[in-house]
Amino acid sequence: MSFKSRRAQRLGGASLLLLGAAATSAFAQDSAQDKSSTELPAVTVTAPSPIVRRAVVSRNPDRGTRTARVRSRERTAEATPAAPAAPTPAAPQQGVLPIVTDQFATVTVVPNEEIRREGGGQLGDLLFSKPGITGSSFAPGASSRPIIRGLDVNRVGILENGTNAGGASDLGEDHFVPIDPLATNQVEVVRGPAALRYGSTSIGGVVSATNNRIPDALPSCAPSFQTYGLPTKAPLASAATSPCVTAETRTAFSSVDRGVESGVLLDTGGGNFAFHADAYGRTTSDYYIPSYPYLTDQSRPVNGRQPNSATRSDGASIGGSYFFQGGYIGASITQNDSLYHIPGIDGADHKTRIDAHQTKINVKGEYHPDAAAIDAIRFWAGATDYRHNEIGLADPADLNTDGIRQTFTNKEQEIRTEVQLMPFNARFAEVTTALGFQVGHQELSAPSPDNPGTLFNGLWDPNNSTRVAGYTFNEFKFTETTRAQIAGRIEHVELHGTTPDFPADYLPDGTPQTPIARNPSFTPKSGSIGLLQDLPGGMVGSITAQYVERAPKAAELFSRGGHDATATFDIGNPNLTIETAKSVELGVRRATGPFRFEATVYYTHFDNFIYRRLTGVMCDDDFASCGAPDGELNQAVYSQRNANFRGGEFQSQLDVGAFQGGIWGIENQLDFVRATFSDGTNVPRIPPMRMGGGVFWRDDNWLMRINLLHAFAQTNVAEIAETPTAGYNLLKAEVSYKTKLRPNPFGAREMLVGLVGNNLLNENIRNSVSYTKDEVLLPGIGVRAFANFKF
Repeated sequence: MSFKSRRAQRLGGASLLLLGAAATSAFAQDSAQDKSSTELPAVTVTAPSPIVRRAVVSRNPDRGTRTARVRSRERTAEATPAAPAAPTPAAPQQGVLPIVTDQFATVTVVPNEEIRREGGGQLGDLLFSKPGITGSSFAPGASSRPIIRGLDVNRVGILENGTNAGGASDLGEDHFVPIDPLATNQVEVVRGPAALRYGSTSIGGVVSATNNRIPDALPSCAPSFQTYGLPTKAPLASAATSPCVTAETRTAFSSVDRGVESGVLLDTGGGNFAFHADAYGRTTSDYYIPSYPYLTDQSRPVNGRQPNSATRSDGASIGGSYFFQGGYIGASITQNDSLYHIPGIDGADHKTRIDAHQTKINVKGEYHPDAAAIDAIRFWAGATDYRHNEIGLADPADLNTDGIRQTFTNKEQEIRTEVQLMPFNARFAEVTTALGFQVGHQELSAPSPDNPGTLFNGLWDPNNSTRVAGYTFNEFKFTETTRAQIAGRIEHVELHGTTPDFPADYLPDGTPQTPIARNPSFTPKSGSIGLLQDLPGGMVGSITAQYVERAPKAAELFSRGGHDATATFDIGNPNLTIETAKSVELGVRRATGPFRFEATVYYTHFDNFIYRRLTGVMCDDDFASCGAPDGELNQAVYSQRNANFRGGEFQSQLDVGAFQGGIWGIENQLDFVRATFSDGTNVPRIPPMRMGGGVFWRDDNWLMRINLLHAFAQTNVAEIAETPTAGYNLLKAEVSYKTKLRPNPFGAREMLVGLVGNNLLNENIRNSVSYTKDEVLLPGIGVRAFANFKF
């Protein structure tokens, strides 16, 4: 074991001892002084499970008042069907750590106000520092996909309002995620068995973004009505039918990239209808960096900014819902457009940029029938039409050769339906069951104008896949403090594509492959079991075990050529088999009192783990060029090996005491993942161990915080074509002010403004999971100013 590894373990152990001492002190404070207790409103999450509990009890952290939001099933003959008003839950103070304790595995929630403060052009940027999560950071601010516990692309699902986000971010690290945090109200990261709800390709977890593009309630105007999700008694329902309009503006400026972003959201409705519209846009120039970015070539001129890193994006959406007795149905259409540059030596030389466009139609609804056996029927449907062009110079020395080098298209459709049954008494437990059905179809293509007229043109021949699945979740409530969950899923996957003539030397099994149509099919089966137990001291413990099978995806089977933006020559393997993961997770969480925390440890064994292996061979545009010393593309072969992942995450927040009319405290976090193949060698591109902490002060209006996150050096790298990554210290500070506004000519009723300082030490930060980490530095010191107004 290296000195650095031993030092990391000592530091991690010391941190856990300190946190344990803090926990003991906090528990003592709980029993000694009830007045200091900080009890949080319930964190409402939508993605983890198809079983929605019908009552949520919460407490206001400042007043200790107890409120309940209950789905009312009361009806009267005189009541006219009407839409419900949006609920007005008790709002926590800014900066309070949201802990979810009613789920069977760890759920990370990024609420609306935190998204407004943190910003970020991509979900990977927003989640970069969360325990157990990071971003791919291929093009910071423009292309960064979330990575969960060292797993990415084909093992992490990304959803928007319950359906697949679409796009092509799982087909290349350079591709953007077509969900902009600027138009997002909440982000949930779900790990563990709940991912079975969305498919075996979400074994690593699910990142779910939600917004109000399909309204599930009328906009809430004064006076607010404490209804929740369904029509209520006649007097309240008729009051909720009055027309109402709300609006919100979101604006921010950033110094490190001279970025400007702005968005407008509008919600209106009356009677049985609600409507939503939003529009947003952002633009940045090449961002400033602390020092010279290229480790492999010191001869290129750099003017203090990361070359070829500018971005521009915009989008708009319109949607509406119709409410009827017992439910609603709604639809939306969304357009996402992005034009961004790809940093790195090859990207800068060829002036590589991606021009991406996606149109998405979503439909969803919910119905609570007046039936004895069925509690709710829910459905989601989505269709996306995505296309992007990868543009650049064919010859860096000739500006006249600028043009399209590669095109990606993705046409995808999905339908998911769930039925939640009424709870029934099985004597030993109250049992609640939800049944789900999901079907999806996808058509992919990646033609290349550089090789027109060839039989196998581009990265892969056009291919398509179809997935059909059924799943069930069962919750067993043994007592008020003990619950269990059993879930299962079976799906059938059919893929259709064509492999080209692969020379024997380039396939993992050494067998030559002649051009032939391939129609593989797979039937993955998955299951999980979990236990949730209330513990003394306001804690909740959980243990889950799951067995998940995953079918190979089209890119893993059929890839066969150069991918300019990632500078790789991808070679698929048509003989890949089902990947199997067996995992167990233990967790302890506490959401109330002055000390709030969650701690999780996990272990996963993969049989036939599918990964993209860099061989060390360099290529140009075809197989004949592979092995040339001056090749520009790294050969990457999809392979399978057994692997083991183990790790843990911890985060906490301790309210130390009162100060200047508010509360000050400390917070901590720690996460690590170790991934090795069965022979002890390292799985490539794994995040390093990270540990951090800080202090905060907050009251009803103000939040002030300073936080330091230290990432240790990553020396556990693959044997071929991966280099160690230096550690770094990421120092952030923020101050924000939130207040209700008196009536004024502008009509604003609420304001949130603030400043956030990022990378205040101006450190060289390289992301160990990025293919271009030796050529791309993350942004240097910068300040972000934001303003949010609600009307």
